[in-house]
Amino acid sequence: MQKETFEFLKALEETPSVSGFEQPAMSLIRKRMKSVADSIETDVHGNLIVAINPKGSPRVMLAGHCDQIGLMVKMVNDEGYIYFGTVGGIDATVLPGSRVTIHTRNGPVEGVIGRKPIHLMKQEERNQAKIELQDLWIDIGARNKEEALKRVSIADPVTYKLGFERLGDDYVTSPGLDDKVGAFVVMEAARLAAAKKLKCALFAVATVQEELGLRGARTSCYGIDPLVGIAVDVTHATDNPGADKRVAGDIALGKGPVIERGPNINPVVGELLIDSARKAKIPYQIGAAPGATGTDANAIQISRAGVAAGLVSIPNRYMHTQVEVVSLTDLESSAKLIAEAVARIDGKMSFIPK
Repeated sequence: MQKETFEFLKALEETPSVSGFEQPAMSLIRKRMKSVADSIETDVHGNLIVAINPKGSPRVMLAGHCDQIGLMVKMVNDEGYIYFGTVGGIDATVLPGSRVTIHTRNGPVEGVIGRKPIHLMKQEERNQAKIELQDLWIDIGARNKEEALKRVSIADPVTYKLGFERLGDDYVTSPGLDDKVGAFVVMEAARLAAAKKLKCALFAVATVQEELGLRGARTSCYGIDPLVGIAVDVTHATDNPGADKRVAGDIALGKGPVIERGPNINPVVGELLIDSARKAKIPYQIGAAPGATGTDANAIQISRAGVAAGLVSIPNRYMHTQVEVVSLTDLESSAKLIAEAVARIDGKMSFIPK
């Protein structure tokens, strides 16, 4: 990966974008895409829409959601400890001992998530596997409620302590890979496609609030009204001891993007992606999606009178934790694959299943 591209990815991962609070990350994307876009717009929902060759035909939408899971300040007790709710699907068992950042109007406030120490627990508490959110709190070092509320406000978003680090030569780890890598791939695919003679109109969208029900994809797709829509999200890598390949399939980091097949996927789009990968000699994996996927592709497929949907997935270890892991090679291959596929779409193609 080129240094400039790597630095953009790193900056994106180190910028907060909790669902409903995505605009800091969107600002980075807007700056990155300014030189290749014919237009860049932000809709009322907050989706960032990058248009390339907007007068072409047909209209093609790429979607990668820019929001990440997080927490939200709900109340502060008299001693200055902060209680919180979840934004998106949080596994409470990974929260105790976490370093977190509260993103306030006046800047970031660092904190840690505390819990009763095991030494002070009753035996039945030690044996309890489930962790209740109300038994956890954020400690920002405040002496009392008044001091805490001078630094934070009710409803401030909270992220895990953001960071971006290499693991070996090709892997990277960060709390927000789901799915800022999707937004990254979509924008890099658009940059690659912009260098080609596109016949289609391309709309690359960094969508919002996917973690709360595919909301941004639903509204942006309705507004763009594409014929074809390709979503990019992460999927579970099963090349680790905690994964069951019988349940999630045989998916590995570094072996290429996952091209999904199933009822959520238009057969023509699916074959276009597979054929494009073969012709460009891009390694790929096949993912089985037997139902509606929990991704932007689901919302895109059923927008208006229906959209020919595709889904490219990035293998990801330890999803929805502080230490998600992906392969840089997979990210590059995904962007190249999508750009190759988009460049082949023209007004003569039919996406009606046969």
